[in-house]
Amino acid sequence: MANILVVDDELGIRDLLSEILNDEGHAVEVAENAAAARAARLAARPDLVLLDIWMPDMDGVTLLKEWAAAGLLTMPVIMMSGHATIDTAVEATRIGAQAFLEKPITLQKLLKAVEQALVRKAVAPSLVRNPSTLASETVSASVGSAQAVVLPPTHQSFELDLPLRDARDAFERTYFEFHLSQENGSMTRVAEKTGLERTHLYRKLKQLGVDLSKPKRAT
Repeated sequence: MANILVVDDELGIRDLLSEILNDEGHAVEVAENAAAARAARLAARPDLVLLDIWMPDMDGVTLLKEWAAAGLLTMPVIMMSGHATIDTAVEATRIGAQAFLEKPITLQKLLKAVEQALVRKAVAPSLVRNPSTLASETVSASVGSAQAVVLPPTHQSFELDLPLRDARDAFERTYFEFHLSQENGSMTRVAEKTGLERTHLYRKLKQLGVDLSKPKRAT
């Protein structure tokens, strides 16, 4: 089983996640802020980190960026938040996060996300060590529907040298085309899944240049 580091400033969430993961046979370390997370990361060498975004001393995305810049992002990281936006998801996945979990976190989604992240670490450790390998894989975060999805490697590529706005548009276009293909082009179901109002979703897709004349098919 894996050694998992849980980073969250809320004691109740740390205790709950620790109990669940311990019951699954994992060894769990906890940290209440970024400073404690740094120390635990160096001491425990976790196989996986569950990292909260909103913390009092430093937010989780900034800590993720710090680890990536220092070459310490050698393990998969799953971000957690009750207030995540698509912009936050784009930024975190660009840095190297594997997935998002929307709070409150359900048992099923937690265990599924943890299992997928650990499988990816086992079969493709080089992808975990190099966040720029988004050129050969896609990480999709469904924000607002309390769902975390970690996709298998695909042939989709993202140009990380683009300005942030252009890179974000490319990510969002792929994200929505994926969900349209999964729902056979149903705008209603995609709106429900992504947590967007249907009219807003339609405007967003038109803005991104997504072809709505026929259902998208996954490649």
